Amino acid sequence: MQIAFTFTRLAVIVRRWFEIGPDATMEHGTRVELRLLEPQPHRGTESAAQRLVVDGAVWRADLFDRLDRPAGSFSAAHHHPTFDGVEPSDRVWSDALTADPWGWLAAQLTDVATLLREAGHDPALADDDAEDLREQVPHIVATARRFGPEDPMSRDGDFRLTRDAAERVRRMLDLIDAPTPAVRDHLRPWLEQA
Repeated sequence: MQIAFTFTRLAVIVRRWFEIGPDATMEHGTRVELRLLEPQPHRGTESAAQRLVVDGAVWRADLFDRLDRPAGSFSAAHHHPTFDGVEPSDRVWSDALTADPWGWLAAQLTDVATLLREAGHDPALADDDAEDLREQVPHIVATARRFGPEDPMSRDGDFRLTRDAAERVRRMLDLIDAPTPAVRDHLRPWLEQA
């Protein structure tokens, strides 16, 4: 499940996420992305449904825990301040993010022009949306908290909210040299998803 807060040129996508690293560590929690809306030509009558294309990745925050660490420690929380096309930059770790993930997220989204500039985009893209987005930050953060790692979900709960990412989980598993039977068992729902 992905929840999109869309504005004129900007969108914030919030979702539950699950992934497994090359060392077989499993992470889960909330993923928040700042994206760009691609302008679309009007189609049909004044009442016709219009295309909504949320594509250009700008910035990502992964408010994650590792499954082998205490819940709510945000032991894998990081962010990606830039993208090269669709590929995120390396993980950036932050003590401020780990200490107060929800306050940190609110502060980041409140200054979207800086996020755009630091990601190599024209901050003017936020001109029409910055104030509206700022007003929605409490709602965006509340939504993100619903998917946060403080209250761990069961494997099946994680899968229910991330089954659309099954192909990506299978790709992640391919990066592990010799996954243990316990790892394969935990990943079974994603592996069996068509």
